[in-house]
Amino acid sequence: MDYQNIIFEIEDGIATITFNRPKALNAMNAATMTELLHAAAACKNSASVKALILTGSGDKAFVAGADISQMQNMTAVDALSFMELGHETLRLIETMPKPVIAAINGFALGGGTEISLACDVRFASENAAFGQPEILIGLIPGWGGTQRLPRIIGMGRAKELILGGGQITALRAYEIGLVNRVFPAGQLLAETKKFAAKLVALPGFALKMAKHSINYGYDQSLDSGTRLEAECCAQCFSTEDQKEGMKAFLEKRKPAYIGR
Repeated sequence: MDYQNIIFEIEDGIATITFNRPKALNAMNAATMTELLHAAAACKNSASVKALILTGSGDKAFVAGADISQMQNMTAVDALSFMELGHETLRLIETMPKPVIAAINGFALGGGTEISLACDVRFASENAAFGQPEILIGLIPGWGGTQRLPRIIGMGRAKELILGGGQITALRAYEIGLVNRVFPAGQLLAETKKFAAKLVALPGFALKMAKHSINYGYDQSLDSGTRLEAECCAQCFSTEDQKEGMKAFLEKRKPAYIGR
């Protein structure tokens, strides 16, 4: 695919997708979301990609939200199609068998917050800002905000953000568990890539099983979730990396993983 609204790069097993509409503060229109879907699918299906980073171009915004200029004259049918495209894309990111890290550099409002919520880990710059301001223009979140946000920060805090339409700082986002780490703006991408490189060096199948167990066990009963965990853990014993990991541990040396 010929990407016009994102930059898609792969280096040392790490794919980076950069939202690249800086004049629009990287706002998401249908074309950008479609490009994100295609790039994310390519990452999922590529054996050379071990981890994925999402970030924004410039120093002002990760994604400042959906592109209101495109949405203004949508019919309900048009809007549903746009929301479904977003859900398909973010669910792919959320469930792909590889870790996805958001490097949130500036505004992550509305759809920007929702994109970050679909990622496994969220790192933010000190100047980042989060919020679900859709209520202020007569809407509600449409790309998973009403569902993922309460699961991550709790019902009360999610309702405060969604019903009130306000914004919070990176520090507040860290305090309530919305982001994992906060870095100075100049260090954000380097620290994110350092963490991604750490994940790339780990056994890929074990990472896949860990993510699968967390994602699909979360809303199950404890008995069902722990059964899923046991089955995922047991599957790791079928890999050469598991054998190498335990052997290296007993021999007190660094393991040499081969990805299978």
